[in-house]
Amino acid sequence: MRPSWQFSACGVCAPRLPRLDRLQAEGYLGGMTHPTDIAVRGTLTPDRPLDGLTWLRVGGPADWLFQPADAEDLAAFLAALDPAVPVFPMGVGSNLIVRDGGIRGVVIRLGRGFNAISCTDRRVTAGAAALDAHVARKAAEAGLDLTFLRTIPGAIGGAVRMNAGCYGTYVADRLESVRVVTRDGQIKMLEASALKLAYRQSTLPDGWVIIEATFAAPSGDPAELATQMQDQLARRDATQPTRERTAGSTFRNPAGYSSTGQADDEHSLKAWKVIDEAGMRGATRGGAQMSQMHSNFLINTGTATAADLEGLGEEVRKRVLENSGISLEWEVMRVGDPLQQG
Repeated sequence: MRPSWQFSACGVCAPRLPRLDRLQAEGYLGGMTHPTDIAVRGTLTPDRPLDGLTWLRVGGPADWLFQPADAEDLAAFLAALDPAVPVFPMGVGSNLIVRDGGIRGVVIRLGRGFNAISCTDRRVTAGAAALDAHVARKAAEAGLDLTFLRTIPGAIGGAVRMNAGCYGTYVADRLESVRVVTRDGQIKMLEASALKLAYRQSTLPDGWVIIEATFAAPSGDPAELATQMQDQLARRDATQPTRERTAGSTFRNPAGYSSTGQADDEHSLKAWKVIDEAGMRGATRGGAQMSQMHSNFLINTGTATAADLEGLGEEVRKRVLENSGISLEWEVMRVGDPLQQG
């Protein structure tokens, strides 16, 4: 039976498989291609710890971490990799809790071959590994307005997959098309409409990897755009724990949209508001804490495990449900297996 990623209320859970070096012996790979049998130009690392690759600094190892040299290297690898092996595109780990038992299968992490940014004719094309902030700055220098990306943590691939947004503008408002590599190794161009982008979600199939995105950007004066971004950064730093180990907003706003940043912004159905009303600002579990500065930010104070962070988040969800009847939805993605006891 082919294993697949499972999506549920507890997050994105990998199938419970043994390490890949045992898969062939147990028949999962059917005598086909083990990752080490595939010629690659990038880097393929077994049992790679992932805690140092996530902003929260937690998580167990990936069976394999693949860092492709370029799109063709990635496509050839996925085409050759047995379809029974799960694939998880990781991004830069900014919006992610990797569970303490690690991730079964192959984790894909894009690097320098995927971070180019070009600006032409009111369009901005960025590799999936380009940081959102860098794209916003590069666009502004060219007189193109993608300023909403400036304060969004992470890279373009994750921003597209999650339809990231800030100050009332979302990726869906600017995205024209994406290039992807499918799980079976095809390189495809998709129109933005094919992703069915909604609040913090898309319909991109599991195992597909975004490698590039093209945005239509309104024109603007570079100096004015730079000033606008500085104002955004000042507002962010005044209200969010940007110097802490955090993954950004922990839960989606129950209202179904992000903050507009305007004076008339409505707060009654913001995640931080219902968390406060449930008395969970500053709540702790082990080394995890809901920020005193902004209660929708989950922080690793230095000693947290993934279990601490996810457990505290679930306690927050429980208390909010009991207090207001609202079921908060995770915005931070949780992946992998819990640490096995004993």
